[in-house]
Amino acid sequence: MAALPADASSRALIRRLLRDYLARHRRGILLAVLCTLALAGLTALYPIVIQQGFDRFSNADPDLIWLLPVVIILVTCAKALAQFGQAVAVQSVVLRVIEALQSDLFRALTRADLASVVRDAPARHATRFTVDAAAIREALTKSINGAADILTVVGLVGSMVWLDWQMSLIAAAMYPIAIVPILRLGKRIRRASGGMQERMGETAAQLTESFAAARVVRTYRLEAQEEARAGRAFARLRESLFAIARTRASLDPTLEALGGFAVAAVLGFVGWRVASGQGTIGEFTGFVAALLIAARPARALGSLNAALQEGLAGLSRVFAVIDVPRQVRDAPDAVPLPPGHGRVEFADVGFRYDGTPDAALEGLSFAAEPGQTVALVGPSGAGKSTALALVPRLYDATAGAVRIDGADVRTVTLASLRDAIAYVGQDAVMFDDTAFANIACGRPGATAAEVEAAARAAAAHDFIAALPEGYRTPLGTGGGRLSGGQKQRVALARALLRDPRVLLLDEATSALDAENEALVQAALARLRQGRTTLVIAHRLATVREADRIVVMQDGRAVEQGTHAALMAGDGLYARLVRTQAFGGEVAAAA
Repeated sequence: MAALPADASSRALIRRLLRDYLARHRRGILLAVLCTLALAGLTALYPIVIQQGFDRFSNADPDLIWLLPVVIILVTCAKALAQFGQAVAVQSVVLRVIEALQSDLFRALTRADLASVVRDAPARHATRFTVDAAAIREALTKSINGAADILTVVGLVGSMVWLDWQMSLIAAAMYPIAIVPILRLGKRIRRASGGMQERMGETAAQLTESFAAARVVRTYRLEAQEEARAGRAFARLRESLFAIARTRASLDPTLEALGGFAVAAVLGFVGWRVASGQGTIGEFTGFVAALLIAARPARALGSLNAALQEGLAGLSRVFAVIDVPRQVRDAPDAVPLPPGHGRVEFADVGFRYDGTPDAALEGLSFAAEPGQTVALVGPSGAGKSTALALVPRLYDATAGAVRIDGADVRTVTLASLRDAIAYVGQDAVMFDDTAFANIACGRPGATAAEVEAAARAAAAHDFIAALPEGYRTPLGTGGGRLSGGQKQRVALARALLRDPRVLLLDEATSALDAENEALVQAALARLRQGRTTLVIAHRLATVREADRIVVMQDGRAVEQGTHAALMAGDGLYARLVRTQAFGGEVAAAA
């Protein structure tokens, strides 16, 4: 779509919006159209009511003059009712369309490849749901209201022609002249809108980063540095917003000036005609009323293009995310993961992140048998976390194959593969929900007894039970009610509840104290029976218990074996142990 010319791209965006979103709300649109027709017709009736009032009632029985206020009140009330119905119907349709767009956008992001999601900061994604959605909502509202304005102007033009067709020609001559500045300013606003929304995303991302690093900022006295960074971001955002505001500000004065020329020309012509006895006061008053009433919808139509361009820019960004093709997806002939006990094999696996020249993994080969615990160790950047990410297909290997129970993970369905795996990372992820919900999401539909059993196995039951509402206590954003170690145990309970075939632990016990780590290790020992566990650990106690240790360096497995065998080999692993790379207890344990 980006390769299309601007007008072709706009038409494609509008067609897609009409086909995929607006077409679902035919009843709401029909109600809005009916109210719009009533509103336009009643507005166009005003000048005729005024003309008839002046010309008829002034020459009739004075007792009939009271009818004019009554007619005006009736027309006004009917117009107000139509205006209310139109506004409610339009907003009902627009907000439902925005809700559907936001749902589709969120669905696209939650199901997108991990690589495409982590490419942008979370705050940048969030702006698409707020800033872009607001621009699209305004454009939709003004576009639908624009139909009412068009009908209103058409009706008023009809009234003008009925009153005096010669004066109508003079007024109509000014409208084509206004098209040129409207189109030019609209293009400028669309270009400026792209820059503004980009600055919005940058600012939101920087603010999120600064607030997340609050402890580091205060500890290192970086307040002034962060304030300067934020100041620069705010300045760039202000410049982008001002560019749009300045362009918008020039639109209404332009239309106002053109409208003034039209009114002046009409008044001059009408004054000459009335003075020469060729028209009535009623025709003059009604025509001028129609011209002045038409000024508001005419200006609204002039600003419609600006709002439409901003909305199209936002719509383009939303659809660009929705349309990103997924690389990690089910193969056309994908089958469910075959039965088994979770044997994991890395066969000459290679992997390279997009945009990076060096391979993260290269020729990685090892096997983990059911019931075994295999520890991946090595210096930072060796590729341990990357290797773990290939098992549930968060990324796909670019060479070799990762197999579970003999099946290449790329040939089985993602649902069956991920249902067989549980993962606990370095940073325990907590949802803004109850303790029960945070554990139960490991296996939707689990009973309260099963959730409690998993919590007990992860040494989490006691502190959860001590919360104000026990398992029904909301944990807050990011699990704010819990300590780091408590969050890790809730995350581990979630994995235990899943009862997986393969368990992936990325330094999952790093935040536990010695007492709780011993309890969790005991629970993990029971869980590992008949299952495969791949663990990344920096604590020697965890590594020593592994059935096999795979020592990684530069994306390769340079050593494999038990703790005793690797110490006897006096290679990289032995050097890591001697340099206390596994924590403070290493020297004594070695």
